[in-house]
Amino acid sequence: MSEQRLGNGMAAFSFLLWGLLPLYYQFLPGAATDELLAIRLVASVPFCAAIVLLITKRLPDFKAIWSDKRSLLYSTLATLMMSISWCAFTWALTNDRVMDASLGFFISPITMMALGVFFLKESLSVGKKVALVLACIGLGYQIIHYGEVPYIALTMAIFFTFYGWCKKKANYDWSTGLFVEALVLLPLALGYILLKEVTVGTESLHSGAVTFALYVGAAPATLLPLVFYSIAIRLTTMSTIGLMQYIEPTIQFFLAIYLFGEAFDEVKLVSFSFVWAGLIFTILDSLRYRYTAKYR
Repeated sequence: MSEQRLGNGMAAFSFLLWGLLPLYYQFLPGAATDELLAIRLVASVPFCAAIVLLITKRLPDFKAIWSDKRSLLYSTLATLMMSISWCAFTWALTNDRVMDASLGFFISPITMMALGVFFLKESLSVGKKVALVLACIGLGYQIIHYGEVPYIALTMAIFFTFYGWCKKKANYDWSTGLFVEALVLLPLALGYILLKEVTVGTESLHSGAVTFALYVGAAPATLLPLVFYSIAIRLTTMSTIGLMQYIEPTIQFFLAIYLFGEAFDEVKLVSFSFVWAGLIFTILDSLRYRYTAKYR
């Protein structure tokens, strides 16, 4: 199997696992999101170390990590961005708002384009400009009719976009970057759990062995797809990964409607339709660019 085909398979599998995550979090209804994040960060360190050792047969070089302080800074910022996005995502999954999580990942390509335009001064093709306008119309329609901004979806999309941007700025290889992202917030996460337990008490540490195991299990449940994703971006093209990323929100969308019974009213139908139309323009534009580049 060629490297690109292997990368394509790993990318598809990572988005499949992410798409199925709502099934896991249904066992933690109303979970304390702050504790879930802190325990996940703490538990991620040994799980990540084990995965890196299993695949690369060695741990990252700490001297090399410390010598590249620019990459260390961007990896720390990436972890913070991902933590915020993950908090919003987890809250949605544990509070019967899987539809919001799906919308967040559907609009994340749009926020990535917006980042490129407004912060990186990039120019957009006509297809991507149309996609950006359609997505804004869809979100605006929902805001006007519901009278509220879809904070969860926007928080997920915006901070996941900044996560990708920070991760791109770091020069570490996939295993080192993943390990650093797991390690840098360990003291903060551990200190938070201990402080909360001493002051007001924690829910997770007093909810029984099974529930606590589910809190801890959030680490490998979210790390495994990230491992496959981190390897995939080294083996295949970003445009291919960009097209495959719609696997995740599509799975979550159907889970929300057909398994979890969440409402999908006329307002959401119109709003999602505009977003989907924008995504179709993005996909067609990407396919046109790849076809032109191939035969140029």
